[in-house]
Amino acid sequence: MNYVNKYLDYLKYERKLSDNTILSYENDLKDLYTFFNEKIINISYQDLVKYINSLSNLNPRSIAHHITVINSFYSFLVLNEDIKVNPAENIKIPKLPKKLPEFLTIEEINKLLDIELNDAYSYRNKAMLETLYATGLRISELINLRFSNIDLNNNLIRVMGKGSKERIVPINDSATKYLSIYINDYRSQILRLTQSDYLFISNAKKPITRQGFFKIIKKECKRAGISKDVSPHVLRHSFATHLLANGADLRVIQELLGHSNIVTTEIYTHVVNEKIKKDYDETHPRSHIQ
Repeated sequence: MNYVNKYLDYLKYERKLSDNTILSYENDLKDLYTFFNEKIINISYQDLVKYINSLSNLNPRSIAHHITVINSFYSFLVLNEDIKVNPAENIKIPKLPKKLPEFLTIEEINKLLDIELNDAYSYRNKAMLETLYATGLRISELINLRFSNIDLNNNLIRVMGKGSKERIVPINDSATKYLSIYINDYRSQILRLTQSDYLFISNAKKPITRQGFFKIIKKECKRAGISKDVSPHVLRHSFATHLLANGADLRVIQELLGHSNIVTTEIYTHVVNEKIKKDYDETHPRSHIQ
C-alpha cells in the first residue's frame, strides 16, 4: 500500500481534498489492491478491463467513480516516474443518466423552518437551518464555522471552502436574526462552562458533527411532514434553484456556492427548466388534449 498511501498524502496535502473525498478514493483503491492480490503496479489495460467488468453489480455512478480514481492514481504514478505508462488512460467512463438535484419547494422550506422555539437546542437548530438555506453552504462548511467567520453587523459569513478557497457569502435578515438570538441568548446554555470557538455546539458540548446535523434535519422534516429524502445538500440545491428561478445571475450563484467551474452550476438551469415545463404541462388548458 506504499504507492496508495503516497497518493493519498498527495490528495490531502497538495490537492487539499476533503477527508470524505479522500476516504472514498482510499476505499476504491483498496478494492483494486485486493482484486490484484496487492500487485497493482505492473498491470495492463486488459487487466484493468477485467477489474472494471467485475464491478458490474455496482451502479454506473459507482463504476465511473472507480474509473476516475484509478485513472488519477496511475496518472500520479506516471508523474512521479514510478511507472512509465498509465494502464487506465484509455478506459472509458460509462455514460451516466442525467440526474437532476433534488430540492424543496418554497412551501416545504417554510414548513421546515417553522420550528417551535422553546429551548436552547430548538434555537440552535433554527439558526443552523436558516443559515444553511440563506447561504447554500456545504455541510462541512456549516459545521466548521467559527465566531471569527461571522459578521452579523454586515450580514456576511466568511467561508473556507474546498481546496482552502475562501469566499464571502451574504446572509439574509432572517438568518442574521436567529443567529444573533442563538449566539447571545442560548449558545452559552449549551456550552455551560465549556469554551469553544466553533459556532454550532452539540448536546455533548462539542462542535456539531455531520452525523449530528443529519439527525436534526431528519427529525425536523418528519415534524414538518416532508416525505422527501432531505439531506443538507438538498437545502444547498434548494438555495441555488430558488435564486435562479427568481432571476439571480448564474455567475453570482457560482460565486455563492463556491463552484470553481460554472458548468457545475449550470445543472440548476436544467432544474428550473424542468420545473417550468412541468408547471406548463399541468396548468395549460390544452396540454392534455388527445
